[in-house]
Amino acid sequence: MTGLGYDIHRFAEGRPLILGGVEIPHTQGLDGHSDADVLSHAIADAVLGALGLPDIGHWFPPGNPDCKDISSLRILEKAAALIREKGHEIINVDATLIAEAPKVLPHREAMQAKIGAALGIAPERVGIKATTNELLGAIGRREGIAAMAVAEVK
Repeated sequence: MTGLGYDIHRFAEGRPLILGGVEIPHTQGLDGHSDADVLSHAIADAVLGALGLPDIGHWFPPGNPDCKDISSLRILEKAAALIREKGHEIINVDATLIAEAPKVLPHREAMQAKIGAALGIAPERVGIKATTNELLGAIGRREGIAAMAVAEVK
């Protein structure tokens, strides 16, 4: 089974930029109730979607004070646990970050390791790519970062 996930967050002053569970040096972080890790959010929704489960907002409601500033790696762990509870396993995930900046390639292996550990899969089963939006739209104006992901569950 295959699931698809997408997320987008706007930039915010005074917050760290967390992508794939890794803090990336940048002038701004992302705005959100959790750590606003768009990459992890898109992957979690893809994993959940593979079994037709509700999205992360169901499991981690934005207004819930217990979810405030939560690491999105915990969200990935919950998604993986739900998959295992249903008797399935995650085969792989593949994700693309869409941003004009910062460059994420230097952090790719660290992100793969953290995401893989959270999902219970080998890091080489975590595909991470990045692209720009060619200066088009909100992403192109550097107002935020988006991510999309697919997950295969057996």
